[in-house]
Amino acid sequence: MIGSPSALVNNKLILKDILIILASGSRYRRELLERLGLPFRTWSPDVDERAHAGEVPRDTAIRLARDKARAGAAAHPHAWIIGSDQVAELDGQPIGKPGNRENARAQLCAMRGRSVQFHTGVCLFHAESQRLQERLVTTEVAFRPLTDDEIERYLEREPAFDCAGSAKSEALGISLLDRLSGDDPTALVGLPLIALSAMLRAEGLAVP
Repeated sequence: MIGSPSALVNNKLILKDILIILASGSRYRRELLERLGLPFRTWSPDVDERAHAGEVPRDTAIRLARDKARAGAAAHPHAWIIGSDQVAELDGQPIGKPGNRENARAQLCAMRGRSVQFHTGVCLFHAESQRLQERLVTTEVAFRPLTDDEIERYLEREPAFDCAGSAKSEALGISLLDRLSGDDPTALVGLPLIALSAMLRAEGLAVP
């Protein structure tokens, strides 16, 4: 059970207390979760986001989502914690957040005309009950064969230095792409709401 219900409608709980915590400092994930209209608050976990030796990107994404959820549950044992992480992959190697224009330019040059996999992990965890659910959603992103001028114009208008792969699909970055393939468009932004909604419903919460 996810907390104190104010009503029980068709065997689904309607919450009156804020017992859901998004273990993330990302404004993108916060804005996504707001779409569900649920009461929640955010908490930033202190988790080492480096990949383990020999760990493939998809495994890194789901492990970090789990680590963030468990860190949040340690600090908030009575709440349901949502942890999420995303790792981009090109030729089996992870692609992180560029941090600056030089790195962003290098990432976009490496990805142009190529397909990149964006692995997004999400975990829902409650410490008291030890109930844990987790999902991994992968989105295949095909970049156009971008010219140097297109890359420079994009970086001038949208310096997405805090996004893995340097491209915001929800904004101007969509113009860099040929196509997307995946089960959930919100996964590419950072939090797979289709999967998360199903996880919350499995715990008895009315979504919608």
